[in-house]
Amino acid sequence: MKRTIGSRTLRRTVAAAIVSTVVGISLAACSGGASSSGGSASDIDSALKQGGTITYWSWTPSAEAQVAAFEKKYPKVKVKLVNAGTNTTEYTKLQNAIKAGSGAPDVAQVEYYAIPQFALSDSLVDLKQYGFDSLKSDYTPGPWGSVNVGGKLVGLPQDSGPMAMFYNKTLFDKYGIEVPKTWDEYVAAAQKLHAADPNAYITSDSGDSGFTTSMIWQAGGRPFSVDGTKVSIDLQDEGTKKWTATWDKLVEGKLLSTVPGWSDDWFKALGNGSIATLVTGAWMPGVLESSVKDGAGQWRVAPIPTYDGTPANAENGGGGQVVLKQSKNQALAAGFLKWLNNDPESIKVFLKSGGFPSTTKDLESSDFLASAPDYFGGQKINEVLVDGAKNVSTGWQYLPFQVYANSIYGDTVGQSYTSNSSLNPGLQAWQKALVDYGNQQGFTVTGK
Repeated sequence: MKRTIGSRTLRRTVAAAIVSTVVGISLAACSGGASSSGGSASDIDSALKQGGTITYWSWTPSAEAQVAAFEKKYPKVKVKLVNAGTNTTEYTKLQNAIKAGSGAPDVAQVEYYAIPQFALSDSLVDLKQYGFDSLKSDYTPGPWGSVNVGGKLVGLPQDSGPMAMFYNKTLFDKYGIEVPKTWDEYVAAAQKLHAADPNAYITSDSGDSGFTTSMIWQAGGRPFSVDGTKVSIDLQDEGTKKWTATWDKLVEGKLLSTVPGWSDDWFKALGNGSIATLVTGAWMPGVLESSVKDGAGQWRVAPIPTYDGTPANAENGGGGQVVLKQSKNQALAAGFLKWLNNDPESIKVFLKSGGFPSTTKDLESSDFLASAPDYFGGQKINEVLVDGAKNVSTGWQYLPFQVYANSIYGDTVGQSYTSNSSLNPGLQAWQKALVDYGNQQGFTVTGK
């Protein structure tokens, strides 16, 4: 999506509405709002045998096939699949239903960064009551941590986005560039490439909030600390400054392509060699194969560079599904969710659609690891991506108003990119805006 002033304003307005609703509901919950009706693992078995109808909101490509497979296995259960829109569009409708007290689905798809907002409003079922906490070892640490909020298990992970470095081998070979293993080597590669070809850049980045938070995460930063409605923000912690010390060299040196991500020009640049690498989530192979056909045979995958040679990684993207407390049959909804994100049959359907799993069993599957797409020159790319999943560090938290935070990123940190200046003042401006906004909305927010 192209970045425009109009679209940023719209996203900011929508995000503000979502957060305002969250705060109002969360304060009510803290003073004695609705609570889960309670349940047990045996309730799920009974509910599946008895049957019934539930509604599932999702925009995933695999949803329709997964629902069909589930209904075949459990013919007494009817799942009404609804595409309520992608991310923010769905979240707005979901919050409106929560505020109204009716109209929410039984199960909904929610990205990891947005889950805290719904958890804070006490709108999600704690799945520990059904024994789902025993499934912890089935999932990789990053996604599992993302569905555990405030001591509650509020969802199950579906996909994951452990980061890796996708690079154009043809371009690297042409200019004699070694695959960088550290960020210092990455900066050196950027300088060498751009000196050899002024139209070529190591990567593109005109300012993206999701990329920034993932890179801070990988560098060891933990700028957001959340305890209910108490929030602490420190966008100048050690990990954040470790990342900016590296990335500033690229921003200030004008060594980054400013072609907006996901635009037609961006896809074209990935195909013609003017963008040499992408540091992003493990879901990227499917995007490259379907949208950058000119790059076939040229791209490869390598581990994300590190700062000192010690493996460390973060997540970029991904999400899971949650059960809403509005559900009139929470046990049946939980049964569907468990099948959706934990049953081998369902996950097989998900993988066929190009998804990157969060389940350790599937990540360790010999078939999955042996996959060697022609697009990537026959490289067994999943071996690299799975190793990356094992190295995701834990302890990361998103803000309970992260959707809004992302919407104002361009107006704060984005200005550092525009002026090719240090990212730190932009991050400080972002922090001030977030502290002010959070306090205005009823959170207790402090900045360090």
